[in-house]
Amino acid sequence: MTSKPVDLPADLASANLALVSERERLQAERDVVVAERDIAVARAANAQAMLSDNEALIASLELAIEKLKRELRGRRSERTARLIDQMELQLEELVMAATEDEAAAQAAAAKTSSVRSFNAQTAGPKAVAGGYRA
Repeated sequence: MTSKPVDLPADLASANLALVSERERLQAERDVVVAERDIAVARAANAQAMLSDNEALIASLELAIEKLKRELRGRRSERTARLIDQMELQLEELVMAATEDEAAAQAAAAKTSSVRSFNAQTAGPKAVAGGYRA
């Protein structure tokens, strides 16, 4: 941050007050960035938990479908065939939902990893003088 000589305080107490004020502003900006990062991490963990739940349900349905296919040659083959059709449809929907959830989680992770740190020199004089902009 470069200031013109006319912008600098004339006495030491004013300079100290300006430095303390700037430090508090920068700390507040850092706190906001840390909070946003924590929210993104929590969302990613939630998405991962949902994905693993879907994967477990998919595995369970695949197992049940295989068991029903073995029973298909038994005495209740019509009922079993309808159950298999229903379960295969449900499985297909879950696989699609799991794929969409995984893509959303990856997109959220990509968004959070592209956050830049705040730098007063690259932000420009308006950002520094105007305070934090959301």
